[in-house]
Amino acid sequence: MAELINLRRARKAKGKAEMAKTAQANRALHGTPKAAKKLAKARTEKAEQALSGHRLEPDK
Repeated sequence: MAELINLRRARKAKGKAEMAKTAQANRALHGTPKAAKKLAKARTEKAEQALSGHRLEPDK
């Protein structure tokens, strides 16, 4: 015989799982200190600047 499930409980469990996933993403996004965000941005900008400095310009 098939396993009986309570649809209300299944729906609530699914909703809680989605909320937990969203909360985890928000903690990662909003939980980083300002200094860490600034450092990551500076590293990204420096890498982009170094890459663009090594690009060859096409002859005109």
